[in-house]
Amino acid sequence: MSRYILALDQGTSSSRAVLFDRAGMAAASVSREFTQSYPRPGWVEHDPEDIWASQLACAREVLEAADAGARDVAAIGITNQRETTVVWDRDSGKPVCPAIVWQCRRTADLCEELRAVGLEPVIRERTGLVLDPYFSGTKIRWILANVAHARERAEAGELAFGTVDSWLIHRLTGGRLHVTDATNASRTMLFNLREGVWDEDLLEALRVPRAMMPEVVDSSAVIGETEPELLGEPIVIGGVAGDQQAALFGQGCFSAGEAKNTYGTGCFVLQHAGANVPASQTLLTTVASRLHGELAYALEGSVFIAGAAVQWLRDGLGLIQSAHEVEELAESVPSSEGVYVVPAFVGLGAPHWDMYARGAILGLTRGTTSGHIARATLESLAFQTRDVLEEMAKDTGRRLAELRVDGGATRNDLLMQIQADILGIPVLRAAQAETTAQGAAFLAGMAVGFWRDLDDVRRAVRFDRTFQPRMSADERETMYAGWHRAVERAKGWAAE
Repeated sequence: MSRYILALDQGTSSSRAVLFDRAGMAAASVSREFTQSYPRPGWVEHDPEDIWASQLACAREVLEAADAGARDVAAIGITNQRETTVVWDRDSGKPVCPAIVWQCRRTADLCEELRAVGLEPVIRERTGLVLDPYFSGTKIRWILANVAHARERAEAGELAFGTVDSWLIHRLTGGRLHVTDATNASRTMLFNLREGVWDEDLLEALRVPRAMMPEVVDSSAVIGETEPELLGEPIVIGGVAGDQQAALFGQGCFSAGEAKNTYGTGCFVLQHAGANVPASQTLLTTVASRLHGELAYALEGSVFIAGAAVQWLRDGLGLIQSAHEVEELAESVPSSEGVYVVPAFVGLGAPHWDMYARGAILGLTRGTTSGHIARATLESLAFQTRDVLEEMAKDTGRRLAELRVDGGATRNDLLMQIQADILGIPVLRAAQAETTAQGAAFLAGMAVGFWRDLDDVRRAVRFDRTFQPRMSADERETMYAGWHRAVERAKGWAAE
């Protein structure tokens, strides 16, 4: 009997492979960072070949680390950075250009053009998304307009589009499959939420040929098998979900009203909404999962910069040598002393949706130290999360009693305490920090009977610590009001 599920967790800054046992715990984990490219201000690119090579290397290394082989793996689950856009040649399998990353803002002007012709209300109603460079649709159109002969080749059926899950499955199956799951499809700005299919009107409006699009499949199902030579023997691919939907699943949020926040490169709050498409003026509506052909939905608030702000402290300012040092630096001062960091490096996401906002540090005095800036950076993650939860409360008429959290940054105890203080509710930290990978494993495991059903999965979900709020309500609200002032000063900075 197979001992493990192999989760491939392809993220924005690194690729990871994790083996999960039947208790839902990680038996081995391997990760590799890969190159980030910023060719122009506001542009972000990846080399799709780097993505594939790093992910395959992690898969091989994690099997070796666990002294396991392909026969020990019941299935593979895939989770991925969403919206990042890859276009490749169907025959050769080679990308036609670098992948355009979800953070990239190069299509801001195109979004304005589409808004001017009245497309935004249609996009909002049909896809649950806002008209923003964040999503895949305008990225595809940019590639077709700017890569030589791409449009003609796409219209002739020679090119394939995919988010990163599609790209990995294409490579894992030796080019046999061109698929995506419904959670990833719902992030393209081209997927009709209610009908569960590619929207022909939006494809036409964005001038994206239907022939480029992958088949949409369930999030948990036997999708195909890997090429034998990649991992020694064929392994079933049984689960696929975008990273944030995978984390929602990994947190055991299967019912309407349950919510989680994942702290990664960005910060993402999802609240399960059940079988009905929820409505919101400022948040996104997205597919939570598709199981047995049935769609479930979620409200989502996407914060563009979270862990990336800590990377900026390390790589941009040189205040720390490694990301884990930020906790000690931030604890070197008892408070941020009125300093606010607004990490709007690529604009602001939910609920502000200001593509022209830019980063700012406010409240500096002669007494400000690196510790104050570090602490204010951590606080910015907590404030942005509260911004999203305040909007969810407006949309649902219900405030959360607790927030479930996961992601690498949740290992930072100070950040988690700040989050509880800013929200005024308990914060429950997942025992398995990489819940994104765990969710992909759960989906794959259900497809092959490794776990029987949702109840079986729920029993495998565990938390290792609860952070209780300690801050007074007056202090909390004073700090939050200061955050609002800082955000207003950062908005619209890059607009003409």
